[in-house]
Amino acid sequence: MLSVGDLVATTLIVTGYPAEVGAGWLDPLLTYPGRLDVSLHVEPVPAQVASDRLRKQRARLEARSRAGQHHGRLEDPETEAAAADAAELAWRVARGEGKLFRVGLYLTLYATDRQSLADEASAVRALAESMLLRCQPATWRALQGWTTCLPLGTDQLEHTRTLDTAALASCFPFSSPQLPVTDPEDEHGVGPVLYGLDAASSGLVMWDRFAQDNHNSVTLARSGAGKSYLAKLEALRLLYQGVQVFVIDPEDEYTRLAHAVGGTVIRLGEPGVHVNPLDLAADGSVDQLTRRALFLHSFLAILLGQTPTPAEKALLDSAILTAYRTAGITLDPRTHSRTAPMLTDLATALTAAGPDGEALAARLAPYTSGSHRGPFEGPTTHRPSGHLTVYSLREVPEELKTAASMITLDAIWQTVTNPHDRRPRLVVIDEAWLLMRDEHGARFVSRMAKSARKRWAGLSVITQDAPDLLATDLGKAVVANAATQILLRQAAPAIDAVTDTFRLSAGEAAYLLTAGKGEALLCAGPGRRAAFQSAASEIEHRLITTDPAELIDDAPDADPGAAR
Repeated sequence: MLSVGDLVATTLIVTGYPAEVGAGWLDPLLTYPGRLDVSLHVEPVPAQVASDRLRKQRARLEARSRAGQHHGRLEDPETEAAAADAAELAWRVARGEGKLFRVGLYLTLYATDRQSLADEASAVRALAESMLLRCQPATWRALQGWTTCLPLGTDQLEHTRTLDTAALASCFPFSSPQLPVTDPEDEHGVGPVLYGLDAASSGLVMWDRFAQDNHNSVTLARSGAGKSYLAKLEALRLLYQGVQVFVIDPEDEYTRLAHAVGGTVIRLGEPGVHVNPLDLAADGSVDQLTRRALFLHSFLAILLGQTPTPAEKALLDSAILTAYRTAGITLDPRTHSRTAPMLTDLATALTAAGPDGEALAARLAPYTSGSHRGPFEGPTTHRPSGHLTVYSLREVPEELKTAASMITLDAIWQTVTNPHDRRPRLVVIDEAWLLMRDEHGARFVSRMAKSARKRWAGLSVITQDAPDLLATDLGKAVVANAATQILLRQAAPAIDAVTDTFRLSAGEAAYLLTAGKGEALLCAGPGRRAAFQSAASEIEHRLITTDPAELIDDAPDADPGAAR
């Protein structure tokens, strides 16, 4: 025992460890309610020294086993298990798959008097025993134990245990025990992203969407709960790790972030910025024309405001092929590099098809020659490229938001499906209800959610309209195909639908009803849930916040390099 100011302290040395541990296994010690300092000292062992020691250890274990057999003794399970572990570790070190480290784990407790300290020591030792840890007091070395647990980086007790890389990684003190650590050998993994602080412990919630069964996510929250804030934070941190990010931004919330990181902002709806719905993909596939015709059927249904009848579908299909033939484009892949026709060319082909075609062309007139023609009246002016591309739809009229969201998502999808440019990508659809409210838009998002993983892409669907999303089969399909599901504060009318869909407990439902701004529940399958508070650095916060009170003194955004 050592007197430290008005307190007394004692140090416990961890001398025994469990055979197997999981991620965040030190969390019970880190969240102990009393005053407890946990000190972990790590010293790497040189590769040559590690090999020599493992060879000697294996020789000793083998000699002990043979001696027992020579004297007719039964096999010692502990010796055999230790020999097998030593052999496996030796091979991993020899192949460079792991290293050895000397690790010392020490605990220093504080209390106001001797009796309280003895009670605290008993409680901590009982907690350690429940974790299969054996502890011994640092008898006659109280001063050395206390200084060892100070943030000085010196181990004066030098009571260490040799651990390999994997075992040491599980000792990382800030991981969330509810979520598994990403497999470092997963060749498809980009690496974990910090989402925030674990609400139930002192750990961090780190998650790698690209290491899951699929790379999609769904974020549901009421307005003002912080869903877009969290989406921008994840996108920014994925940019650090080489992920290409595309964003459909209806409310111009991502432009400040794009300007700061050198991204591209395409402001659809402004004069001179167009996206041609009839553009063919540049992936060299032989079925480009067929796939484009199928997409145009869905896109034109959105413009027309209803699903065409079978007769109207036949007229539209004929007009689509006629417009391409007029432009010199046929099923022959060699013609696919020619300039694509425009929406006005399609209207011309419809007009030439007779009275029924003229009626369809008249219904499309607002988008070909009327007041809504702006986004579609010219060839595509900008292609999604670079590490971050934001399609800002703020200038698009409300009546065109659904159509604009779909055409920009299609332009992004053409880039994602290009087989000549494979890289991890994230497609963010903010305010996804703009697409999900229309059957054809919802079907397009659903198909994309099912096939994005094959293109090494993740689809992030963000919406505040949870009941409508969960009320349709297509919305449920999008949720079902999202391995990462994030729930922030929910409105009371929506909580029942959310509870049933995500199988929330009563406590989790109550948490979502009362959650503060930025507080969320990450769901990743049975038994893998973690409540957390999103956390950003000061610099990150300035880039992603949209709070008017915080932006009132900021200068207006100005970036001459932004696409307009």
